[in-house]
Amino acid sequence: MARRRIIAGNWKMNMTPSQAVALCAELKDLVVNDAVDVVYCVPAIDIVPVVEAVKGTNVHVGAENFYIEDKGAYTGEISAPMLKDAGVEYVIIGHSERREYFKEDDAFLNKKVKKALEAGITPILCCGESLEQREMGVTMDWIRFQIKSDLVGVTADQVKTIVIAYEPIWAIGTGKTATSDQAQEVCKGIRDCIAEMYDDATAAAVRIQYGGSMNAGNAKELLAKEDIDGGLIGGASLKAEFGSVVNA
Repeated sequence: MARRRIIAGNWKMNMTPSQAVALCAELKDLVVNDAVDVVYCVPAIDIVPVVEAVKGTNVHVGAENFYIEDKGAYTGEISAPMLKDAGVEYVIIGHSERREYFKEDDAFLNKKVKKALEAGITPILCCGESLEQREMGVTMDWIRFQIKSDLVGVTADQVKTIVIAYEPIWAIGTGKTATSDQAQEVCKGIRDCIAEMYDDATAAAVRIQYGGSMNAGNAKELLAKEDIDGGLIGGASLKAEFGSVVNA
């Protein structure tokens, strides 16, 4: 089956609200592509101005994080219903930076996946291995563990709607990129894992992104691979180069 392409930018902790609006204006005409879902995953403080800035365009807005409760005494946190009401359609879950710096484990991430789906927000579920794990030859063992743990109790129909982003940790922000064959091998492995957990139809429906330093120079080769349906873009999403990735 044909899967619709999805190119998402992860702005990380960058862009003040005024800078975010200016970036949306700069990118507006560069990211037009009717065949691709274009998503800006922005810091919480930028969500409202970015939602307003992209009205009438082909751009969807995503969040970078949220907490698993709907409301309550969780000072500094933001909930899935809050994101939904603000116009958010996607949310990144399980990024390596959240796993490492904020100690989010797979049991917690499983709760996040379920909460996002409950709120009607599409999870962009991240997985990936460290350089040490790749050199040990346990890449797929580790990623299969992440996927299986993060999707416990999630139905096949729900899984068909989510996006999975393969992000080799050793290639995030380093300028290093997995070769297109390495990226394809892991993305196919993720699809095979979904087929084992659910069925072939579910696996065929899931969109899988590559997210390790994809840029204008390598996007076309990576996106030509059968099991790579898009990209989760870091640094390149903050400049005009993002348009070249969208149209690769």
